Amino acid sequence: MYEWDFTSVIENSDLLWQGLLGTLAITGTALAFGLPLGLILALSRLSPRRWLAWPAGFVIEFFRTTPPLVQLFWFFFALPILMDIQMTPYLAAAITFSIQSSAFFAEVFRAGIVSIEKGQWEAARAIGMQRPQAMRRIILPQAVKRMIPAFTERAIELMKTTTLVATVSYADLLYQANELAQKTFRPIEVFTVTALIYFFVIFGLSLCVQAVERRLAVSGDSTVR
Repeated sequence: MYEWDFTSVIENSDLLWQGLLGTLAITGTALAFGLPLGLILALSRLSPRRWLAWPAGFVIEFFRTTPPLVQLFWFFFALPILMDIQMTPYLAAAITFSIQSSAFFAEVFRAGIVSIEKGQWEAARAIGMQRPQAMRRIILPQAVKRMIPAFTERAIELMKTTTLVATVSYADLLYQANELAQKTFRPIEVFTVTALIYFFVIFGLSLCVQAVERRLAVSGDSTVR
């Protein structure tokens, strides 16, 4: 029978705490840049101008269909060679997951905007609003409210995907857990605690998603998935 011993894990819990902060930092950075970039991509793809819609569509589909690990390796290993720049693990991860998440957020934005009834556009034109003005004042406020659950779920997926940054030696939770496992020779205990940390953080976010969905259902707003 295996004898469980979490003593060494508890004594070095500061490493896991630092790793969790690193994971949250990457997730927060990707969200901060991915959301506005996703909106720009969505509006460009919905534009009647082909020179905007086609490039935006290509970027969205490319970063949605290629593996994020391949993207991460490209930005970390290839980009510094092509542009002769210094690339840190954090910067490579921030660029990768900001762009990758923006592609998914763009589709959420697009679905939310398209879900707004055409009558809203017609009413805006009837009172003299131009398309950008109608988008900003009428369409987006309604669409964003419907998209909140989808955004939150995507943020959860993003946090799980960021575990890939350990492959480029960025000190996230998984990387620190691996270091601690090698240091203490207690991989079962270390990765059990790591799994529980991910569970409680992500499960907490999931509860928030469910609460938002219930609130929107009560108010009569549909959600975009």
